[in-house]
Amino acid sequence: MPDVTRPTTAKPTILAVDDDLGVLRAVERDLRAHYGKDYRILTADSGAAALSTLRQLVARGNALALLLVDQRMPAMTGVEFLVQAIDIFPDAKRVLLTAYADTAVAIRAVNEVRLDHYLLKPWDPPEERLYPVLDDFLADWQADYHPPFEGVRVVGHRWSPQAHAVRQFLARNQVPYQWVDVETDSQASVLLAAAGGEAGSLPLVVFPDGSHLAQPTNGQVAEKIGLQSHPTMPSYDLTIVGCGPAGLAAAVYGASEGLRVLVVEREAPGGQAGQSSRIENYLGFPVGLSGADLTRRAVAQAARFGAEILTPQEARSLRLNGSYKLVTLSDGLEVSSGALLISTGVSYRKLMAPGVEELTGSGVYYGASLAEALNVKDGDVFVVGGGNSAGQATLYLARFAKSVTILVRGDSMADSMPRYLIDNLEATPNVRLLTRMEVAEARGADHLEAVSLRQLSSGERGTLPAAGLFVYIGAAPRTEWLGDQLQRDPAGFVVTGADLLREGKPPTGWHLERDPFWLETAVPGIFAAGDVRARSVKRIASAVGEGSMAVQFIHQYLATAA
Repeated sequence: MPDVTRPTTAKPTILAVDDDLGVLRAVERDLRAHYGKDYRILTADSGAAALSTLRQLVARGNALALLLVDQRMPAMTGVEFLVQAIDIFPDAKRVLLTAYADTAVAIRAVNEVRLDHYLLKPWDPPEERLYPVLDDFLADWQADYHPPFEGVRVVGHRWSPQAHAVRQFLARNQVPYQWVDVETDSQASVLLAAAGGEAGSLPLVVFPDGSHLAQPTNGQVAEKIGLQSHPTMPSYDLTIVGCGPAGLAAAVYGASEGLRVLVVEREAPGGQAGQSSRIENYLGFPVGLSGADLTRRAVAQAARFGAEILTPQEARSLRLNGSYKLVTLSDGLEVSSGALLISTGVSYRKLMAPGVEELTGSGVYYGASLAEALNVKDGDVFVVGGGNSAGQATLYLARFAKSVTILVRGDSMADSMPRYLIDNLEATPNVRLLTRMEVAEARGADHLEAVSLRQLSSGERGTLPAAGLFVYIGAAPRTEWLGDQLQRDPAGFVVTGADLLREGKPPTGWHLERDPFWLETAVPGIFAAGDVRARSVKRIASAVGEGSMAVQFIHQYLATAA
């Protein structure tokens, strides 16, 4: 998991503002003496400097408890400063320091800027004239205080595909973040102002240290949150391409048995399994666990044994140099290894219907995380597909949506979905199944608003309002980067083991006296495991088993390789 640098929970801030440096030092001294244990004391010598400090506090997610501001400042009076400050920290207590001659101004400020109190200078002794007043206001503030979120914040439009991509990347890499909708959350304008951004620069990602990125790539976000995207060595014993269950299992067993292991993952650890809201038939977890939980545990385990996991990083091509396998990464770097395991899994096939591509990320989704589920809260949503992933997604979405309709082209789901899952769906009141049905069109201006459905038996069409369309219609292997060096079946899955033999003979170019190992490809030392392998059982447990077994074959290969 990413090593996200988080500040320790920051103390709430008290900010004192005065252009007279002698007075400012005296105020700071008295405030630190009485409140320094529980509050961070900051000072500013002008209204402009104080506003800059407030914007930095917002960007860092820090809380402001109290403003103690002098009225008589030349460039910006105390009241003028508070007029702007109230928009940034509306809940902070506001106290004005005034001379006796400014009493009338202070009284007017009670209404103008909702001033909580004014204090006459000098305030000595503070034990009598300063602390009792501030104690009362800070106690009131603390009663309503909720510690601010200190992680990553994403500011954007609800239906923005770019914002969806950022949120999905963070969620799949299990990085806690706070979503700030520019249309409904007042915090959005404050964060944009603090970052100097405008609506055109959205999405805006604000990090715990106050820094920010506008319209960032996944790679830029990964670098900021501490994900490793570059290898530390030029050569490894084993390179694993793909970090789903098979790749993670191989990383754990390989690294624990002394191999130098590099894992390359283009999106996020876990693969499709990592997106599952609930895995209920995995051995040893009778109440089930989420794909995110399984992934988190496996990644921590692999890292503990010393495996390197690069995210986001993509394998672009493969070439051979003697017995060494060289993988070119998306940044142009080439890594060498004695053995290679391909465990890239599969990706959901695209739904080929008018409007779907245009609305992907804006109401049409492949996979369902909390971000998408909250987007469709109390709405009518549709799930396309009758497999295990579709069923689990339906149960998850049903917790948020008004209704969930499953669309399948066949007569039932009995042949494609486990019985326990069908029973759970039938017992969920806001779930319904439509058989012999397909999506004819997705409709909407800037986001999905309706779906047009076609009944396959009769050809009859109808249009229904839709808050979300979630697609799970089969899978395609990620093997295009391999070129023609390995044998693949007509669907693109990698052929291994005995399936490579023709009339008992190994494939053309095979130079070893032995036949290929069970998980070995047409090239000695290159293995495939999990869903990407031809004729594999498409289950998480079998993928984990194959990844584990592959390591044993890899040991045997490395022991004899020249």
